[in-house]
Amino acid sequence: MNIILVGCEYAGKTTLANEIVEWSKLTFGGYSHFHDHFTIPSSELTGEAKEEYRHASPQIKEMFQRFMIQYHISTDFFSNLDHNLMGIHIEEAVYAPLYYGYGGMNSGAPLRSPVGQRSEMARMVEAQILKRAPNVVLVLVKASSDVIEVRMNNYENTRVGDRDSEPFGTPTRGIVKPSDVDHVLERFEEEFNASILPNKIVLDTSSTTISETRDQFIKEVDLFLSEADRRRRADYLKS
Repeated sequence: MNIILVGCEYAGKTTLANEIVEWSKLTFGGYSHFHDHFTIPSSELTGEAKEEYRHASPQIKEMFQRFMIQYHISTDFFSNLDHNLMGIHIEEAVYAPLYYGYGGMNSGAPLRSPVGQRSEMARMVEAQILKRAPNVVLVLVKASSDVIEVRMNNYENTRVGDRDSEPFGTPTRGIVKPSDVDHVLERFEEEFNASILPNKIVLDTSSTTISETRDQFIKEVDLFLSEADRRRRADYLKS
């Protein structure tokens, strides 16, 4: 199973990812965590390294992000039974021009990422993904701007211990400015609609519970499971 979750901060992606991992354990007897290394600064970095990367030049950020994305869509990853991703190329197309200093007007990395380049790159990345994982499912997790802003204001990291969905710790937060929420939501919708990945799901968490969102995902993703996934599920549930 190959899932890509995308959407604005505080839409509910991380919560849903944890639910998907727990469901996968009970349904398939195994799981893949969600690779969530694409928001600057990467959650893999700590201490001084995190701050150094946060303040790095746009050219360095552009190059590192490009390499990170290519690495995570390699055939080695997609040869696994499951490979799940968070944000990756679509988040990059949305956030890079707004917050990373390239891909928009007056790009700080004009050679590699002039205005609009990250959206063009997103479609090229998707073409590669389709060759390696034609059953991939793109999931847009969204919420109303009012709900996003309330969650921003009320967020408190109450995480206790490790989660199988987040082996590298709490994902990077605080990228989106409150004044940008409406625009960011629109941009995620635009990139989702422009995506050439055919298997798509939209989950609006504005007024649903965690369990309701999870159940909607389970119902809709069933349409896109590969034959191998279906056999694996049947074999595990019989065991």
